Amino acid sequence: MNVKKMIAPHIEAVPFSGIRKYFDLIYDMKGAISLGIGEPDFVTPYNIREEGIYSLEKGYTHYSANAGFIELRQEICNYMQRRFNLSYEPEKDVLVTVGGSEAIDLAIRTIVSKGDEVIIPEPSFVAYKGCTLFAGAVPVPINLKAENEFRLKREELEKVVTEKTKILILGYPNNPTGAIMEYEDYVEIVDFLKDKDIMVISDELYAELTYSGKNHVSIANFEEMKDRTIVVNGLSKAYAMTGWRIGYACGNEHIIEQMKKIHQYAIMCAPTTAQYAAIEALKNSDDEVKEMVTEYNQRRRVVVDGFREIGFDCFEPRGAFYVFPDIRKTGLTSDQFCEELLKEEKVLVIPGGAFGECGEGFVRATYANSMENLIEAISRIERFAKRFM
Repeated sequence: MNVKKMIAPHIEAVPFSGIRKYFDLIYDMKGAISLGIGEPDFVTPYNIREEGIYSLEKGYTHYSANAGFIELRQEICNYMQRRFNLSYEPEKDVLVTVGGSEAIDLAIRTIVSKGDEVIIPEPSFVAYKGCTLFAGAVPVPINLKAENEFRLKREELEKVVTEKTKILILGYPNNPTGAIMEYEDYVEIVDFLKDKDIMVISDELYAELTYSGKNHVSIANFEEMKDRTIVVNGLSKAYAMTGWRIGYACGNEHIIEQMKKIHQYAIMCAPTTAQYAAIEALKNSDDEVKEMVTEYNQRRRVVVDGFREIGFDCFEPRGAFYVFPDIRKTGLTSDQFCEELLKEEKVLVIPGGAFGECGEGFVRATYANSMENLIEAISRIERFAKRFM
């Protein structure tokens, strides 16, 4: 039997993430500095780790409810109200998932049917397109522009909405650009969407990591959008808990109920040790989050200034922990730049094309690394860039 012929064509047609091959290249490279991996370099705060360990010591090793412990869902609701002025009911509006990525996948699969269209402003997190294709839907990209600070504009959205449009995915603060959307940016978007049968999946995993001096704003903060928006968040980035795999979705109870059905059959529940740790994180770790954000902000300035001093155009990111410099002055493609930089200077950055075609000519670099490594990486990038500029 030819086993390869047994693979579903629509699965085989989806390419692997453009990010992963670079991680394989750097794996055994001594002296390399990675500005590629999108996760905090901080260790999960001690009190959170201690709570996870304590739950194991007490023998709390059984399933939770499919939607997650009610105590955790209550703390998620408390957190969303306290930090973002969003009100949800823990019994029906919240689903705890295995990371934010599962929440995105569940939301897409719950809403779309085969052939429906999902609008994805790009550059964007690589999972949006993949999950859309796996669900049998059609991804429709919007090419965001650096001159607009990669913010979504109403006129860009109007051009791509059709009768088949079912979902708009918003990822702000943005991976890979570090862009944010503020209240004023959403006003025209909301005015356009409010009378249309389009759901919004708002990926707000980096909501705590903002540097504009203003609080994060969700499109769900608009009354006319609250019921038609699924807010996706989690503890991976803000609380340095990537390996714990705790995310969640908040939204309309009817959508959440159907998402829970898929979650129930495929996953059962999120890991319970991580759920206990997450309760502690949301209750008692605001100060630790603030300390990490302060440190990220200091690193952000160093990296942005560093790329600009080299001669690259680099808009100022006001969220997440990424910069997205324009490297076209070198005459290299994004892939060429990243491969040659890694080979010659042992610095890993990610080609912008991995996040959508409009990302070509840019690279993503994370400042979730030590200040010492960041300064050294910028020095190496400058030495490399001088060969071409």
